[in-house]
Amino acid sequence: MAKLRENLPSSRWGRFLRWLREGDDVLDRSMAEALEAPAPAPADALVPLPIPRRLTRTRQRNLTRMEKRLRALYVVTAVLICSGIIALLLVTTAGLPDFGDPDNPANNEVPRHYIEKGLEETGAVNIVAGMILDYRAFDTLGESNVLFVAVCAVIILLRLHSGDPRERLRDEADERSREPGHDIILQVVAALIIPLILLFGVYVILNGHLSPGGGFSGGAVMGAALILFQLAFGERHTARFFTFRTFRIVSVLALGFYASAKAYSFFTGANHLPSFITPGIPGKIFSAGLIPYLNIAVGMVVCCTMYALYSLFRKGDV
Repeated sequence: MAKLRENLPSSRWGRFLRWLREGDDVLDRSMAEALEAPAPAPADALVPLPIPRRLTRTRQRNLTRMEKRLRALYVVTAVLICSGIIALLLVTTAGLPDFGDPDNPANNEVPRHYIEKGLEETGAVNIVAGMILDYRAFDTLGESNVLFVAVCAVIILLRLHSGDPRERLRDEADERSREPGHDIILQVVAALIIPLILLFGVYVILNGHLSPGGGFSGGAVMGAALILFQLAFGERHTARFFTFRTFRIVSVLALGFYASAKAYSFFTGANHLPSFITPGIPGKIFSAGLIPYLNIAVGMVVCCTMYALYSLFRKGDV
C-alpha cells in the first residue's frame, strides 16, 4: 500500500481512500466537479507570444535598408532620365539650321500656304486662329489636355482630404479666417466691373476667328473675373456656382467635344468624304467652320484651369 501511495499522485490517492470509506458518492462528486470546470480555451483564443526585441530590431533594420535602397534607386533613375532628356535636347538644338538660312525649313511652302490659302480653306480672317484650330488643331488639343493634366496633378498634391472631424473643423475655421472683410467699396466696384470683364472675355472668345484673340486669351480674361469675384466676396459665395464638380464637368465636356469634333473633321478630310462643316462667309460671326466652337471649348478649359489653380494654391482645395 505504501508503494502504491508513492506511485499515485496525492489527489488521486486521496480520492481512492475516500472511495474506500464512502463508496460511490465520491465518484459522483468528482464527475460533477469535472463537468462544472471551465473548458480549456481554444487555440485561436490563446494570447500570442510577444516578439522578442531582437527580432523586432532586426526587422526594422531590414526595412530601413530596403527604404534606403529604393530611395537610392529612385534618385539614380531620375538622374539618368533627366540626363538623357537634356542630352537629347542639346543634340537636337545643335542640329538646327542657322537663323536666317535660306534653306531653313521655316522658309518652306507651309507658311506660304497658310497665308495664301488660309482664308479660302478655313474661312477665318485671323490667320493664327485658322492655323492653330484647323491646320494644327491636334496640337491645340494636346495643349488643352496639358492644362487639364496640370490641374489634376496640383489637385493630387495640394487638395486636402480630411476625415477627422477635428481637422475638418480646423479647416472650416481657417476658411472663415480667409474670408474677406465687409469691404463695401471693393464689393461695389467688383460687382460693377466683373460683368464687364466676363462680357469682354466672351467677346474675345467669339471673335477669335475674326480678330486677335481666341480661346486662350478669352479664357484667361474670364478666369481673372472669377478670381476677382472670390477676392471680393469670398469662397462661400463663389462655391454657389463654381466648385470642383463644376470644374470636372466643364473640363471633361469641353475636351470631349473638342476631341470628337476634330476626330470627325480628320476622318472625313482624310477619306475625302462629304462633311457638313463649311468655311462659311468670311467676316461673319458664324463662319470658319468649327473654329468658333473650338474656341469656346478651349476658353472654358482655360478659365476653369486658371481659377482652379489659384484656389488650390490659395487654400489647398477648390
